[in-house]
Amino acid sequence: MKYTTRPQALLLLADGTIFYGKSIGISGKTFGEVCFNTGMTGYQEIFTDPSYFGQIMVATNPHIGNYGVNANEVEADKIMISGLVCKNFSFTHSRPDSESNLYDYFEKENLICISDVDTRALVSYIRDNGAQNAVICTDGTPVEELKQLLANVPDMKGLELASTVSVTEPYFFGEENATYKIAALDLGIKRNILRNLAKRDCYIKVFPYNATFEELKSFNADGYFLSNGPGDPEPLEGVIEVAKEMIASDKPVFGICLGHQIIGLANGVSTYKMFNGHRGINHPVMNVLTGKGEITSQNHGFAVNREELEKHPDLEITHYHINDNTVAGMRMKSKNCFSVQYHPEASPGPHDSSYLFDEFIANITKAKSLQTV
Repeated sequence: MKYTTRPQALLLLADGTIFYGKSIGISGKTFGEVCFNTGMTGYQEIFTDPSYFGQIMVATNPHIGNYGVNANEVEADKIMISGLVCKNFSFTHSRPDSESNLYDYFEKENLICISDVDTRALVSYIRDNGAQNAVICTDGTPVEELKQLLANVPDMKGLELASTVSVTEPYFFGEENATYKIAALDLGIKRNILRNLAKRDCYIKVFPYNATFEELKSFNADGYFLSNGPGDPEPLEGVIEVAKEMIASDKPVFGICLGHQIIGLANGVSTYKMFNGHRGINHPVMNVLTGKGEITSQNHGFAVNREELEKHPDLEITHYHINDNTVAGMRMKSKNCFSVQYHPEASPGPHDSSYLFDEFIANITKAKSLQTV
């Protein structure tokens, strides 16, 4: 292989700290909240996950791109992260069923990437100082100019991003003659969530984030789903009101991640921005109902307030994160509604949490049987 010299590049954090590296060859600059993912595989799923919109991703796995890309491994139609920071970027790949290399994939969407960064030092710094805005620069823009530009980037706290990734028109997924009908509110829904529902004999109508409850109700669904998505949940006042109406309908409701936070807010429980958040594929969760631990895939920077939840007369914690005791799942006592703060559709090895989709279907089946009595 011919050796080529790559341009110098840098990552500037909002607090003024700089990490240096090299450009992979795509010139420019990109802004976002810097965060890290501890997954050793699944980089393409991470890059296309709408929940990562507006974020610069730091890969803790030292090798990125070594197994190429495949169109079947995307969670959306385009790359959602703002930029990538990695240690070793592989321009070649060796997996037989790869369709392309990662560089061509990034070049097509003009994604800015900096490699040859000391990612161990960077992740350690983020863990100690918290998630913050940053800029990747590969075009030689002076640092002082970058600082001025970075100062104008809005903080993730208070930032509504669901509207930027949601569909604008409803669409259908699955077989039309399926046993169950699901109305899903798209706040940044991952494709594999739809696959998991369709696999369980569901026909899903996916609605834009700003759809009214009357619009969702017109589908005559057997159950309602609130999806994952990016940004702060609190500005989504319209979605919170729709969630209240979903719950009041007495039909089964299931929420994942941002949807989970929306259900908490719909019940008067606040959310907060975490110091770092949880992002990776090996997060340990305790199922309070079964007493069993689960290895889960997580991706969130906000969480439901546990203290308020424990005082709520109609809510109970069903799961908690073993590392920091944050709320990982809850359900309502008087309504057919439950949610989790992790991704049961993401099974990078362990399938510990896929049962949650089965529980949703079981809730629907039970609700339908009661209607016919």
